[in-house]
Amino acid sequence: MVQPRVVIIGAGIVGCATADELTRRGWTGVTVLDEGPLYETGGSTSHAPGLVFQTNPVKAMAEFAAYTVAKYSELGTFDRVGGLELACAPERLAELHRRQGWATAWGIGARVIEPDECARLHPLVDPERVLGGLYVPSDGAARAVEAAAIQAAAAQERGAVFRGGQEVVDLVVKGGRIAGVVTSEGEIPADLVLCCAGIWGPKIARMAGVALPLTPVAHQLAFTNPLARLAGADREVRHPILRHQGADLYFRERFDRLAIGNYGHRPLPVAPGDLEPTAMASFTEGDFAEAWHETRWLFPAAREAKIEEGFNGLFSFTPDNLPLLGPSREVDGLWFAEAVWITHSAGIARAVAEWMTGERPVTPPRECDVGRFEEHQRGPAYVLARGCQNYAEVYDIIHPLQPMEEPRPLRTTPFYLRQQELGGVFLEAAGWERPQWYASNAPLVEGREIHEPDAWAARHWSPIVGAEAQVTRERVALYDMTALKRIEVIGPGAQAFLGRVTTGRLDRGAAVAGAGAGAVTYCLMLDEHGRVLSDITVARLGEREFQVGANSVLDADHLARLAPDDVVVRDVTAGTCCVGVWGPRARDLVQPLTEDDFSNKAFRYFRCRRTYVGMVPVVALRVSYVGELGWELSCSADMGLKLWDTLWAAGQEHGVIAAGRGAFNSLRLEKGYRSYGVDMTSEHDPYEAGLGFAVREAHAAADSSRPEQEPEPERRLACLTLDEVVMGKEPVFANGAPVGYVTSAAWGYTIGRGIAYAWLPSTLATPGTALEIGYFDRRIPATVAVEPLFDPGMERLRG
Repeated sequence: MVQPRVVIIGAGIVGCATADELTRRGWTGVTVLDEGPLYETGGSTSHAPGLVFQTNPVKAMAEFAAYTVAKYSELGTFDRVGGLELACAPERLAELHRRQGWATAWGIGARVIEPDECARLHPLVDPERVLGGLYVPSDGAARAVEAAAIQAAAAQERGAVFRGGQEVVDLVVKGGRIAGVVTSEGEIPADLVLCCAGIWGPKIARMAGVALPLTPVAHQLAFTNPLARLAGADREVRHPILRHQGADLYFRERFDRLAIGNYGHRPLPVAPGDLEPTAMASFTEGDFAEAWHETRWLFPAAREAKIEEGFNGLFSFTPDNLPLLGPSREVDGLWFAEAVWITHSAGIARAVAEWMTGERPVTPPRECDVGRFEEHQRGPAYVLARGCQNYAEVYDIIHPLQPMEEPRPLRTTPFYLRQQELGGVFLEAAGWERPQWYASNAPLVEGREIHEPDAWAARHWSPIVGAEAQVTRERVALYDMTALKRIEVIGPGAQAFLGRVTTGRLDRGAAVAGAGAGAVTYCLMLDEHGRVLSDITVARLGEREFQVGANSVLDADHLARLAPDDVVVRDVTAGTCCVGVWGPRARDLVQPLTEDDFSNKAFRYFRCRRTYVGMVPVVALRVSYVGELGWELSCSADMGLKLWDTLWAAGQEHGVIAAGRGAFNSLRLEKGYRSYGVDMTSEHDPYEAGLGFAVREAHAAADSSRPEQEPEPERRLACLTLDEVVMGKEPVFANGAPVGYVTSAAWGYTIGRGIAYAWLPSTLATPGTALEIGYFDRRIPATVAVEPLFDPGMERLRG
């Protein structure tokens, strides 16, 4: 096998770590370039404080950090002194308990400790100033330049070449594919180019005509004069690294001095074209005044200290605060590992190397895929606005349902005007304004017993949510489903193509498809290792025409990249809209509006057809995400308002309501419907996720590592019931030990119980098993239940 010629741009810690990981896997034709000197290249590796706090709400990011700790500890370049996050206000102490839950859920040892223990761990901490702390013994500080040099040396021993002092001035692209890199000293041929240029990433990407959604933002780091409490230091870091998120500060020792990092100042973005060769700028002293005041309040021992030096270091921020990893969609062979902090450097390097070489990833990086953004999210104004806002919120307490506040609104459906008139309370997803509930439904709450959650779960919630869920089960409701990704797949080879890239049997319904009706198939897209890339529905609208209901822009990209020449794949979401008409009176509402027969015999469950609803041409799919009779009706965006008004007027005699996402989530969990990206990800296979029914025998055998007889999964996604509401990402305990974590959760307003789906060892996923869910500083009893919790015989759906 001929090895690819790989050029890595950037010899900071990410470039060096990836070169090490690639050469470990036998890819030795690696050349690493940097404009600066090796290995203090001038990027953030050279100046960043190197703190590794592993706790993160995103499981993959926590795993990347844990691998970074393990690898750098093995290399001898990590000071495992522990991490201590301090709380000085009750809401911050509660947040530390939530963060301890994340750490426990992801397998990181952590505990919330009392003020006195905080003071024993670090000599600067005054127990009178704090209410408690989150202590993670395995956190610490990485010696980044040293770690980069050691990994580079290992890569060089296997054949890699490192070249410092070589500025990249251009990328060579031929026929849409990367062909080489032009440096200040000449051209280097390449089959693959990996950009690890940090804040200079957008500049490099532009050389190939690619826009990289990254904003360099200046961040303050200052150092005090020697402090008496830190005197006698025999090594650079002896005590736990510190965070005081309530004041947007972090701290670490530099021998007998204190380093202070400040996120509390105004965002200071730098345009990529204005970047200097070093990622450091002049210290803006005025922006540090509040940070210095808070530091001396928190640490009385530093009250007489002075700031000896400081600078503004540039870090990378993205629209969603996650790294930018993987292959470019515009230029074949161009890869990225950007917006990566030292905290996650080794873990991400391993993931990218696995991805490039085709190895089964330990931690799949799909949610960090550089191609995950919608078109509007890649625009310069949006990237700048979100990068600055994410900087400002980096230490904020973020509720799981909290939407971004700016820039909004961006994407509105044709129903938006009517939703506003009904008092819609909007959250946001992928730029779409989505009603969570409607104030006009407030009278429905009267006379109903609606479970009220605790104060945290009650944020972005109203008892109207419960009323909307119950009325959906009693009558009929309209749900705006426009944000669901709709993809058109057309052409002579469309059926064969979709049959290859999904797990569905798509030959069903072929005999009648030409007459305007066809089958709808729930199926999966799997990666080459048999893991779930997405769950989708495929509606057969004609012999050569299919509509795919998908989850994200990555799904559309996946299909488009694999499509043969005789198949056209087109994302039609923005030009269409969709409304779910669901509830026991759905047929009574829709049937008088169409000349086609919507009876159960003529229009069965999981079938589709083109028809008219009033004057509006629609695609009608008899599917339901809430477990009730009904149809998903989609049409062109220009007819959307007419569709809504037609349904609304006809539904008045049937008690129709508009219902929001809060009710939707409760109802789907009662029915056991999974949500991709929440309940299962590319980490999971179909069988452990409870989706084995969606896999054809041929696809089940696609992963050669699987035996003919499917083994019992070691873990399963299980349904739990409880008497309270949790939010997701909480740890699950059995006999006091952590055994899993919650994915989705809500109150079931039909069944009158709390519902939580959780990943558990298969041995504990048996109905009736008693467990506990860690919720802040409490343990809530939960029981594994048989799913679905509602209508297990499917009578309501098929009626």
